[in-house]
Amino acid sequence: MIKKGFLRIGIFFLHLFSFLPLWFLFGLSNVLYYLVYYLVKYRREVVRKNLLHSFPEKTLPEIITIEKRFYRYFTDLMVEIIKMSSMSKDAVLKHVKLLNFELVEAYFQKGESALACSGHYGNWELGMLAAGLKFSVKPHVIYKPINNKIFEEWFNALRTKFGNMFIPMKQTLREVVATKHKTTLFCFASDQSPMVIDVQHIIHFMHQPTAVLLGLEKIAKQTNRPIFYFDTRRVKRGYYEVECVPLCLNPKATEDHEITELFFQHLTQSINKAPEYWLWSHNRWKSNN
Repeated sequence: MIKKGFLRIGIFFLHLFSFLPLWFLFGLSNVLYYLVYYLVKYRREVVRKNLLHSFPEKTLPEIITIEKRFYRYFTDLMVEIIKMSSMSKDAVLKHVKLLNFELVEAYFQKGESALACSGHYGNWELGMLAAGLKFSVKPHVIYKPINNKIFEEWFNALRTKFGNMFIPMKQTLREVVATKHKTTLFCFASDQSPMVIDVQHIIHFMHQPTAVLLGLEKIAKQTNRPIFYFDTRRVKRGYYEVECVPLCLNPKATEDHEITELFFQHLTQSINKAPEYWLWSHNRWKSNN
């Protein structure tokens, strides 16, 4: 009970911090970077290992440069997510520009549903808030619940503040069936790791054998809904572009695992352009150890 009380107090102060101007929070991020990278050394071994294996052609100094850029962005991401707690709709749309969103919206105007996919690249959380404000239907975002229920409660309140719906991963199929007569946009973060007992397919991603989730592909082939890749680009501190890129418009015509491979090809291109914006601190390849 004492621990829960401290957590709730901490979350209360995070919400208060969110009312500070973003320029001030980025100043705080500059300090956090040195604490997280040099003092705490948060997951530095994991990040270094992931980078070394993903970019075998790069020298150690080049890897360390990417590593430091990642941590600088990581602390920016932390304060941006805190800021989201008090951001208005206008502020969200000011900081995130959706490109080619009309390609997706055209399906909704015909009463048809669509699917979207992205990776943990850039500020995917802010991008989802913006998508929910731009599209005429509210996204159903598939997510993996976290263990800390108090923190998850705060995080989900932040994510759903403008009407987006977050669906636990294990309830995806049930929600698809329940909404089959409605116009929907289901969104998948398809670079998450499956549980060991759930591994059904392994691909070669970032020079490593990688166990992947097949939920997006299975839903797409069952429903034949068009799939769009949300390609996130950081324009400058706090500002992003999210381009809606057609990934597969006729899923039933694809071979097994073709959609999954297409997603990871797009994600690889995003990472190679600016690797510091992907979530390297996640132990994505722990099963390879």
